[in-house]
Amino acid sequence: MDHERVLRDVTVRLPTASTVPEACQWTVAALARHTPATATILLRVHDRLRCVAATGAWQVFSHVPATADGPARHRPEPSVVRRVYASGETAAVPDVTADPDYLPVRPDVTAELCVPVRDPAGRPIGVLDLQWSEPVTLAPWRETAERLADRLGARIATLGGPPAESRSEKLLRHAAAFTAAPTDWDLMTAAIAAARDVSALSAAVLVLTGRRGPRLGAPTDTPGELEARIRAELTDAGPAALDRMIDRAHRYGSAYTLGEAGHPPTGEYLPLTRAGARTLVAVPVGAPTAGGVLLVADERSLRPDPTTVNLIELLAGQAWTCLDRLRTLARLREQASSDPLTGLRHTGPFGQRIASATPGRTALLAIDVDGFKDVNDTFGHQAGDRLLVGLARALEGALRQGDELYRTGGDEFVAVIEVSHPQEAVGIAERLTEAARRTGRTISVGIALPRPGETPDGTLHRADQALYAVKRQGRDGVHLSAA
Repeated sequence: MDHERVLRDVTVRLPTASTVPEACQWTVAALARHTPATATILLRVHDRLRCVAATGAWQVFSHVPATADGPARHRPEPSVVRRVYASGETAAVPDVTADPDYLPVRPDVTAELCVPVRDPAGRPIGVLDLQWSEPVTLAPWRETAERLADRLGARIATLGGPPAESRSEKLLRHAAAFTAAPTDWDLMTAAIAAARDVSALSAAVLVLTGRRGPRLGAPTDTPGELEARIRAELTDAGPAALDRMIDRAHRYGSAYTLGEAGHPPTGEYLPLTRAGARTLVAVPVGAPTAGGVLLVADERSLRPDPTTVNLIELLAGQAWTCLDRLRTLARLREQASSDPLTGLRHTGPFGQRIASATPGRTALLAIDVDGFKDVNDTFGHQAGDRLLVGLARALEGALRQGDELYRTGGDEFVAVIEVSHPQEAVGIAERLTEAARRTGRTISVGIALPRPGETPDGTLHRADQALYAVKRQGRDGVHLSAA
């Protein structure tokens, strides 16, 4: 094999390639004239090594993850390609069956040679991968492939570097991130980062309608100077100004600046221009009464094209759908863990709470409504339900900030409180009995503090026993279980 001829054939056309894919395709096509090996060039695009050109295989991997980041259960399979890219060192594998990182492209492959493609500064930007299915001496091919990869890397740099991710690809990637966001905060930060990425503008802010009025959504991890100034100006402008922005977006739809200087903005957007914004895309989010507006801005006077605005609209719609889903799931979880009558948390979260009780510091107050059965029997269950709701509100009002009240049965409640000594728990219990009396009813309260090594059920049993002691003594009182 005349390896100098291989080099000449591959590199003679590189200077005339007008695009990166063209340069890569000419490289693998020229290699195919000199070797039966499968030839593949993968370049870094965002977080993946994407196949830009290939020949000699029925099927190739379109991309390989560039890193092994992420949770263990989701980490990608190892590969020679990723190993070479990460290390910047050539891998010559004479027997692929002996390398656990080999990813099979063809069933008959016996040897693999993978070399890094570097930019002129020596940084890996991709790999050139060759795989043979017949005997081959890798040493001379190693030198040839490395020289080819260096020349290809130089040409790619001249052409502007590896191909960029398209805006449509960015949109799909961000939409997938929205779907995976576990919380409102994660979703809002993902939406703001997505708007900046897809628009290529430097700042993005979400303004959302809330039960207590409009508010700014969570900032990105790295908001930048313009975004920080915009957030400060919007905060100073106050709720009425935010409401006007939201109303304008939902009344008239998406809008964007033309990058023409000397024209005053509408009054709603004066806080943004005071912050230094010269380019603005405003997109309505969600419903007029429950949604908001996505503001994407830049200090430069630019002219966003309509396609960019359309993509931001799609992002806003997807973000709102995911946000609505998260809120619906949160409501369902709350309903699943709450008593539908009183709104108090019930047995599920109660069990979790007492499992973390601290011996000598966490007090369980078992509460029973005196004479509740008589109310149900005499006045009916609706009257009994009204009694329980009113009593629940009264007991909540008598507890301190951070104390927790659960409904564990028909007329049975348990308060979980943190105290510095048992008599503090007694004082809180007496406040509860007084609050109940003000509603026209009485309660019996039994108190127990966990002992070292005692199970939560054991502590609750002692609180119940203390409660029964109050019942035996005539009800409407408090009893503390022995330590």
